[in-house]
Amino acid sequence: MMDRGYHLLVEKPITDNVPHARELLRLAEKSDLLLQVGHVERFNPGILELEKIVKEPRFIECHRNAPFQPRGTEVGVVLDLMIHDLDIILYLVSSPVASLEAVGATVLSKYEDIANARIKFKSGCIANITTSRISPSKMRKIRIFQDDAYISLDYMAQTAQIYRKEAGRIIADELPIPRGESLKLELESFVEAVRLGGKPQVPAEGSLAALEVAVAVTEEVAKSEKRLAKIQENPGEEWER
Repeated sequence: MMDRGYHLLVEKPITDNVPHARELLRLAEKSDLLLQVGHVERFNPGILELEKIVKEPRFIECHRNAPFQPRGTEVGVVLDLMIHDLDIILYLVSSPVASLEAVGATVLSKYEDIANARIKFKSGCIANITTSRISPSKMRKIRIFQDDAYISLDYMAQTAQIYRKEAGRIIADELPIPRGESLKLELESFVEAVRLGGKPQVPAEGSLAALEVAVAVTEEVAKSEKRLAKIQENPGEEWER
């Protein structure tokens, strides 16, 4: 499409691997074309409000669960669902990743259906992300802890609470969130960027960063499954070392 001069809005992840993503960014820059990736949660009205008050987070906890559906199982749950939270976390923390650990399990598909990742950033912030696509019901929540506040957001309900310590007491308030449809806001943002010739609200470079972390998480999950298989084949061997 780019060789025909079209600006692109592509579904997340930007591509299924990092080298292809870098090549796509190179082509967009060379062609002077707009490239935006559909990280639709960036346009969730709750996140648009959170970005105004989140400053130097110290701990972030995310839960994203969904019932099983055959659609989307050509990739694991990390690239299918967790990448939404990875993108949001990287955006809010704005610090390089220092280390990460991840575990998961393949249950109903060929790839991991449940995954948990623990990421430490150079800023000192720690993020814990749990994602499942074999849950009985949907859940999409993020909790952020920083020096002056604790913020809890329910993506689906578009409701949020903020807790602050004032004069030795914990004060709880509802965080007002204007109603809005994330996908509609995303499309409007892309059209506006094309018309005005500006940068997209979600630059492709950020999507590349999210993909890089997602791939690293996927690799760690695969290692954890191999370790588990080895333990099951040779019970007690891992603990005798």
